[in-house]
Amino acid sequence: MNYKEKKSRKLKYGIAAVVLTGIKIIDSLSLVSSKSDIRKSGSKISTPSTHIIREKEAENGKRTFLKVMTLNVAHGRKDGRHQLFRKKDTIKANLNDISAVLRRMSPDLVALQEADGPSVWSGNFDHVRYIARNAGYAYSVRGDHVKGKTNSYGTALMSHLCMNGSLSIQFAPSPPTFSKGVVISTVKVPGDPDIEVDVVSVHLDFSRKSVRGKQVQEIINALSHRKRPLIMMGDFNCEWAAKEPTLRILAEEFNLKAYRPEAFDMKTYPKSKKRLDWILISPEFEFITYNVVQDTISDHCGVIADLKIVNHRSDFRASLSV
Repeated sequence: MNYKEKKSRKLKYGIAAVVLTGIKIIDSLSLVSSKSDIRKSGSKISTPSTHIIREKEAENGKRTFLKVMTLNVAHGRKDGRHQLFRKKDTIKANLNDISAVLRRMSPDLVALQEADGPSVWSGNFDHVRYIARNAGYAYSVRGDHVKGKTNSYGTALMSHLCMNGSLSIQFAPSPPTFSKGVVISTVKVPGDPDIEVDVVSVHLDFSRKSVRGKQVQEIINALSHRKRPLIMMGDFNCEWAAKEPTLRILAEEFNLKAYRPEAFDMKTYPKSKKRLDWILISPEFEFITYNVVQDTISDHCGVIADLKIVNHRSDFRASLSV
């Protein structure tokens, strides 16, 4: 590469960096102006964007298992440079790779994080709808935990099972990092429509243990009144370590269990070699399989598990209020 080419490349990346910084500043200002009331009230609960491709027919006969998966989709950039530096066709190709893995593994329920709605920095189209359509998921919901003039993104759920009563919970602002949150929805156990399960997609702050602790308390405050069996999945940005009790507090509050929480061979974020992505389940389920997905479809690894339904408890009937 000659001097002019090197100079041109540096100029290109310099301009891109300035544009990215400008977008972040604009988003930050719009978030500050639109969320001053959230600072007073804490978390914000809203109805997420819902997309139904087709209604699924009810299954005949009871099933005794569910297959679930969680994946931080990294705004469609895979494991490469920031999404702003990616062409729309490249973003779509990356999402196609995610869709192909989902079609191959065919989980019933999928939790997504860093899942974009139409955003300037990632092709300006709804990533969740795109993946759901290409992977064959009949239902999807997406909560915007960050929504500015140019970008919107958050957590999402996709399902082969009908989802009802969906809610998006946006955590209180945590500057300088952008807000995170959860999306929750309710599904009926296949073949046993009288039993319902709450499914949650979670994304906690990446930078500070203190913020994660506050966000976990917001989850507890928002969901503690719900008495259904629970599957909680996502990017918790922390490990099951003694020095940080975040995961253990959440598990203890909702009586959830993790698969081999102290294991050292289940890293989900290759850059730091840490296990940041988790599937937590209530006592009505047990793990039959649990695997870290090795396909490179994000800067995070997906996690997939087969769950056996071991307790069809009569007190978790659809007649219970939320």
